[in-house]
Amino acid sequence: MTDLSASLSDVWGQRKLIDWPWALIPIILAAVAILSPPDLMPTAEKMVTSLLHTAPFIIFAICATAYLRATGAEGVVAKAFTGSPVRMIIVTSLVGGLAPFCSCEVIPFIAALLAMGAPLAAVMAFWLASPLTDPPMFAITTGALGLDFAIAKTLAAVGFGLLGGFGVLALNRTPGLAAVFADPLRPDGIAAKTQGASCCGTPEPAPKVESGCCTTPQEAEAHFDQKPVWKFWSEPARVTAFRETVVENGLFLGKWLALAYLLEAIMVRWVPADWIATYLGGDGVGTIFLAAVVGAPAYLNGYAAAPLAAGLLEQGMNPGAAMAFLLAGGVTCIPAAVAVWSLVKTRVFLGYLGFAVIGSVFAGLSFGAFAG
Repeated sequence: MTDLSASLSDVWGQRKLIDWPWALIPIILAAVAILSPPDLMPTAEKMVTSLLHTAPFIIFAICATAYLRATGAEGVVAKAFTGSPVRMIIVTSLVGGLAPFCSCEVIPFIAALLAMGAPLAAVMAFWLASPLTDPPMFAITTGALGLDFAIAKTLAAVGFGLLGGFGVLALNRTPGLAAVFADPLRPDGIAAKTQGASCCGTPEPAPKVESGCCTTPQEAEAHFDQKPVWKFWSEPARVTAFRETVVENGLFLGKWLALAYLLEAIMVRWVPADWIATYLGGDGVGTIFLAAVVGAPAYLNGYAAAPLAAGLLEQGMNPGAAMAFLLAGGVTCIPAAVAVWSLVKTRVFLGYLGFAVIGSVFAGLSFGAFAG
């Protein structure tokens, strides 16, 4: 019995080694082949066709991100957290909405800023805007949903940052409410634990350039303080960083988009269009709010959300509801939410979620009126 328990424990421990997007694709296709053999080829063909349609956008996004990583352009993030609170909120909203850095990469840097007393309003602005869009996500959204949708989503990301930043600033200046966001750091959070590996791995000693990942806030602060080297091809280490980033991001986007387009193909074939149109096809506030609430826990990765939203739109979803679905899910997806939860206290995290829902509903109503 002990041996059996140990074996099961070992198997359970190995689950983290499984790359679930790659594993789920053949499993889902096998299930389709068993349950409905005539639908296997049309489903696979739609997945491949959608991937080929989006391929030019994906390639551009991968190369653009690799260029920014190789040049060390992360330093622009550090400059956003200087100056007056109003200036910081505006700049961090713009940087968060446009910079190609994931929540994982900026955790140590944000931890250092919070530990040194950086205004939570500016950090909140950055956190809300950052997971919603970046150059790769803009390109993928354009390919899946169109340029108008991608531009509106980018504007909404910046708007999220402004909403959260100025919201926190206003609450901090309101008598009786200032304590809500006072002393935001968790005593057991990553800012208090300045040692240990991050989710990005162990950094190399400067000046070797990797992907911006650091293990401690002190290392992150030093890394982000470096000046960009725009002509990176003159340094072998940066060329290596560019090549490795292209491969890493190519595999990352490839697996998530393949899974997303497979789910979209299944959704279009089997989810009743009348159901989508009935519950998410209306123009009212209730429809937008429902889409935001559904979107919050609905997906784990923002890059995979655009194809899913495209499938919902094809089934009759209201464009404003689709926007709310994308935005709410982007802010509360597991990587982004865990990044915030790892640093701040519960009341600050709940404020983060509240700004996400409010912003999603407002952006959905605005885009629905525009699209209509």
